[in-house]
Amino acid sequence: MVSVFFYLLKKGPQLLERRMHYKEKEKEQTLILWLSMPVYISVFILPGIDKRFGWSHLPVWLVVAALAVVVLGYGIFFLVLRENSYASRFIEVMEGQKVISSGPYAIVRHPMYLGVGMLYMATPLALGSSWAFLPALLIVPALAARILNEEKVLLNGMVGYKAYMEKVKYRLIPGLW
Repeated sequence: MVSVFFYLLKKGPQLLERRMHYKEKEKEQTLILWLSMPVYISVFILPGIDKRFGWSHLPVWLVVAALAVVVLGYGIFFLVLRENSYASRFIEVMEGQKVISSGPYAIVRHPMYLGVGMLYMATPLALGSSWAFLPALLIVPALAARILNEEKVLLNGMVGYKAYMEKVKYRLIPGLW
């Protein structure tokens, strides 16, 4: 995370500045974020409680595999930031913004959510907690809701997004959705 921060500091300071803002303009997005916040927090809190009380006993291979998925998810997240200088924390269409259709955006329309989903769903297992994995599954409908609303905003505000949707069929998972 630190290396990505320094990369953005050097190569994309405007992107880094945009990512530091937390003000969501879309009311539906605000609701989605507030409703999903307990899920995101539980991914990191429950493994500590689980460890304290010894609820889970995961095999080492599963923890290592989950760590690999966390790293892969973060790698996808980084590729998105490198490819899309408009990648904000909140949903907006900026003046002059263009549709990005290269890199990971050539495979799925929302690769950042793919990376984030992988990262958050694998984190409980990487931290040794099977119990924290259960609420982490709720990240899937939260991301789906966020994506569906985001696509409405992009369709209404960004020239060329409809053509991009026709070119790149899948939102999140190639061959599935």
